[in-house]
Amino acid sequence: MKGTPPVIPAARLLAAPACLMSRRRFVSGCAACLACGAAPLLGGAEVSPTVTAPRKARVRLVFCETPNNQPIWPNIGYDFAARRQQVTTLLTSACPGVELLPTQVMNDPKQAAAVVQEDAAVDGYLVCVQGLGWNNDLVKLCGTGKPTLVVDNLFGGSGLFLRDLAKLMSMGKPVDWVSSSDDQHLVDSAKQFAGLTRGQSGPEVAAAFRDTRRRNTPAVTDWTCRADPVPSRDLVQALAALRQTRIVVVGGGWGGEAFRKAAQAVTGVEFVPVEFKELAGAYDQADPQAAREFAAQWTGKAQVVSGVDPAALEQAGAMYGAMKQVMERHGARGISINCLGGFYEGHLKAYPCLGFSQFNNDGWVGGCEADQMSALTMMVLSAVTGRPGFISDPVIDTAKSAIVYAHCVAMTKPFGRDGLETPYEVLTHSEDRHGASIRSLLPSGYLTTTLELDPAGRQVRFHQAKTLGNNPSDLACRTKVEAAVKGDLEKLAEHWELGWHRVTFYGDLRPQVDELCQRWNLRLVEEA
Repeated sequence: MKGTPPVIPAARLLAAPACLMSRRRFVSGCAACLACGAAPLLGGAEVSPTVTAPRKARVRLVFCETPNNQPIWPNIGYDFAARRQQVTTLLTSACPGVELLPTQVMNDPKQAAAVVQEDAAVDGYLVCVQGLGWNNDLVKLCGTGKPTLVVDNLFGGSGLFLRDLAKLMSMGKPVDWVSSSDDQHLVDSAKQFAGLTRGQSGPEVAAAFRDTRRRNTPAVTDWTCRADPVPSRDLVQALAALRQTRIVVVGGGWGGEAFRKAAQAVTGVEFVPVEFKELAGAYDQADPQAAREFAAQWTGKAQVVSGVDPAALEQAGAMYGAMKQVMERHGARGISINCLGGFYEGHLKAYPCLGFSQFNNDGWVGGCEADQMSALTMMVLSAVTGRPGFISDPVIDTAKSAIVYAHCVAMTKPFGRDGLETPYEVLTHSEDRHGASIRSLLPSGYLTTTLELDPAGRQVRFHQAKTLGNNPSDLACRTKVEAAVKGDLEKLAEHWELGWHRVTFYGDLRPQVDELCQRWNLRLVEEA
């Protein structure tokens, strides 16, 4: 008789001999057994349910890079592919709960927008700032609302990373960061993405990034510094001298005419704009013998001279003579040059790095990149302390609770022209491996004061740190003095403003800075 078979209770199916079951009843019985969690079937054989592997968190791994056939940080010819492979391999093996989806953006904001647009299915972003591609759009990559970890490749992407970090952290998105010389710290933070598959929200994962970074940042407990009294100077006399002081700025100048007017109104220092052709003409007239003597003076006392063409050393001497001539013509005690643009675009035949170092040793000012704010800061604090400033591109290293002040121009007399002279090496300019510059091996164990004086914004950005030693890396700028930040390193990094540069002086200059702020009605911003 055809029709719907009767429903047989699962208990009866389990009790019935297998030989009496129809095929349909047998299949139905098996299904019922599985539904009830029953194991013994057909004479006691055990059947295990299918086990599904836990889902991995899908993370877009974005490498922000730039072409390496030009002068860049870390340096021309830097092997981005090798670093990319190193990071990918390390994270893949160490983060089993994360599925990485690597891609690149190459100094083009449209590429960042395209990555975000195509990534509806990803759970989060890991953004590695590999090199100094200023047009890579970190704000777009970190602004999706998905948990995002932004990572600095130290001495590679540090300028872009530090320039944008305050903006990234103020967006109200689940974003945190890693800037460490220890790649294990990157691994430790990246592992936290796996929390997304355990029910954690984006903000909870970002908080886990933050907790992990903080645990990996050691506390600095030894603040004993070497004795270093800063000689007192007559402040009234120093400020009067500043009102008779000029700085030549060649080939442009950050902040332009508006900054120059503000600087003169507040401090009395006058900037004199000069075109490249005036400096180039002075270079062509430089005394060859004096240029050779200048080169011999620097190489004669150097611990190491490496990779530098002898002709480049004499060209550095000729540039020093040219700068002196231009300064004398305009009655100036300082000079700042758009050196990178001037050299790369063919306006200048030599880097001014060695000449700048000489000026700073001699109590004048040689300032990099036509950065008028830093040149002004160097001039003002040198006038009131007698000590030279070191303009730098800072890098954050949480592995040491440190900041690294890096540049290819540095003094070798950090305590003033009559003070101790530190050892140094003569090397090429780092970004393009041409010209001549120095690695100054600045002394450790001293308290330093780092600042930027901003007359237009009527503020002084200020922090202090204890020098730890000199970083030997061949990447990026040659002089790299490491220092433990006195205060909150996280605050310093996340509230960075006024561009990348800072100016560092040896000594506790807090009393002088306080006095300047009071006299000029400037706001003191304690960065750390």
